[in-house]
Amino acid sequence: MAHHDPINLMTPPAGLAQLNERSREIFRQIVESYLATGEPVGSRNLSRLIAVPLSPASVRNVMADLEQLGLIYAPHTSAGRLPTEAGLRFFVDALMQIGDMTEAERQAIQSQLASVGRAQSVEAALDEALTRLSGLTRAAAVVLTAKSNTRLKHIEFVRLEPERALVVLVGEDGQVENRVLALPPGVPSSALTEASNFLNARIRGRTLAEARLELETALAHDRAELDQLTQKVIAAGVASWSGGDSDDRQLIVRGHANLLEDLHALEDLERVRRLFDDLETKRGVVDLLGRAESAEGVRIFIGSENKLFSLSGSSTIVSPYSDATGRIVGVLGVIGPTRLNYARVIPTVDYAARLVSRLLGG
Repeated sequence: MAHHDPINLMTPPAGLAQLNERSREIFRQIVESYLATGEPVGSRNLSRLIAVPLSPASVRNVMADLEQLGLIYAPHTSAGRLPTEAGLRFFVDALMQIGDMTEAERQAIQSQLASVGRAQSVEAALDEALTRLSGLTRAAAVVLTAKSNTRLKHIEFVRLEPERALVVLVGEDGQVENRVLALPPGVPSSALTEASNFLNARIRGRTLAEARLELETALAHDRAELDQLTQKVIAAGVASWSGGDSDDRQLIVRGHANLLEDLHALEDLERVRRLFDDLETKRGVVDLLGRAESAEGVRIFIGSENKLFSLSGSSTIVSPYSDATGRIVGVLGVIGPTRLNYARVIPTVDYAARLVSRLLGG
């Protein structure tokens, strides 16, 4: 079963451990009502929902305690209450029963990814995974992936100046990427040709990450066959593929339209508009998702726990995925309103990430 890794960016309100069963039950009902409807719930309705018979007045007393703890708040002058972000975090970490996917849902993702398979590009498989993930969760699905996941077909060095060359990388899916490379002084054209031949004999069908490992080993073994300047050209080329910068990552977002469903009020529309604006700020999304690469399992960011989505009041549930070497190469997940169905979305994201890792041989 999926586990999630609370990021503990928000200090839990004091006194949570002292909540009795009655308080927890009332709080749970407030949160579950919010997740289902997005609407505040009042004491009269709560008294009908909870298993223990309590008068509306007794429920109001408990709600006052929960409000003092920072778990719920009144959105306006109505008697209804909604969970705060701290309350949602407490619910997700301490009270929520994580569900599981149905076998039909698992098969739907698995069969679609299998149909894409390795015959097409990694990007095509990720796109298919996002389409399925977005459909199952009714949220926007996102993936952050290194461009280096593309499988290579050919490489060529083209001299621009005496000490600069253009490295042309051609992927099996037809993508072409150009990088400018600093050359050591005195490199002859024959060294560029020799370096190209050496690399092309070893990189075909590999991702940049896999090619890097292969070439580091090959350079150690075949050093005697290559002159020093050719070695330097190859080493400089490998170094230029180190990745890690946001420019070497691509962000794919699918399912924007899902965020327009089930809007209850004008403020909901404004929240979604802000979220669309946030998603256009790709560097911010890349930075946010990049934080999820440092840990195993599903990561959950609620509302202002990430600065990027604080204004739109959105939640992000993401999980890293790995390549054939076991190295984390990207993150996928969903972005939606804070009233996401966490119990359903968490295992779905976890399963999709594990399937993509399996597809990549991880």
